[in-house]
Amino acid sequence: MRVLRTPDERFANLSGYPFAPHYVEIASGDGGALRVHYVDEGPRDAAPVLCLHGEPSWSYLYRKMIPGITAAGHRVVAPDLVGFGKSDKPAERGDYTYQRHVDWLRSFVEALDLRHVTLFCQDWGGLLGLRLVAEQPERFARVVAANTFLPVGDGTPSDAFMAWRKFSQEVPVFPTGRILQGATVTELPPEVVAAYDAPFPDESYKAGARQFPLLVPIAADDPAAAANRAAWERLARFERPFLTAFSDSDPVTHGGDALLRQRIPGARGQPHVTIAGGGHFLQEDCGEELARVVVEFMAATRDAA
Repeated sequence: MRVLRTPDERFANLSGYPFAPHYVEIASGDGGALRVHYVDEGPRDAAPVLCLHGEPSWSYLYRKMIPGITAAGHRVVAPDLVGFGKSDKPAERGDYTYQRHVDWLRSFVEALDLRHVTLFCQDWGGLLGLRLVAEQPERFARVVAANTFLPVGDGTPSDAFMAWRKFSQEVPVFPTGRILQGATVTELPPEVVAAYDAPFPDESYKAGARQFPLLVPIAADDPAAAANRAAWERLARFERPFLTAFSDSDPVTHGGDALLRQRIPGARGQPHVTIAGGGHFLQEDCGEELARVVVEFMAATRDAA
């Protein structure tokens, strides 16, 4: 596996991102190793809030949430998925599969031995994080799911998702920062758009970003569909607190919160919220509000988790 690593100078003086870098090595799956970057803020002895980003963002997406969560005395761990942010980037699109992403994330959680975890997951953060909750429910105290889903290839994908899938494969230059802006209600300053472009010096670094849309199961015989169906069977027995905090302006995941609430026992009776004025990347639009939702949910379920 040929691996690329974004030069550190690409991340110098990023707007609103003062967090010290942390790194851990995990197995690549082909006998080698991959370096994974993560933010680790707040008291190390506190139970962690694991913040998982999606496509094509990175831990920079959580810069507005981290201060509010740590101010309440909690620890925040926000990794960059393999292929994104400051983490290593396998160079070939064939290096990326849904199962490998699950395996890489599991290796990260186990390397840090994260326990009593509050999971906050959005976009692919949920497609991967919910698989881990299903596999290792004992590690998770509660879940907050925002603008995400766990597809099994049944039904018809939304027009918005299929349009995104087509665009992601056909656009000559994959415009990461503009993609974030296009799925955000707030007007992003140029320096923020640049921060989302920073991990990718050129197209050769974008194999993971290009491949992710093709890994979402849209047919019952998709390679990941069976594993996701098995995950749903286990999630149907997950009784620890589960909160949905979807935005009101995301055409891709609209309605997915209702499915999560219906099928996961831990969601019953929880104070589910709809975040007004948030696009797909609601952490950009409403990060401070989301941090309050997480902190209040943790306080309210302290005895139940």
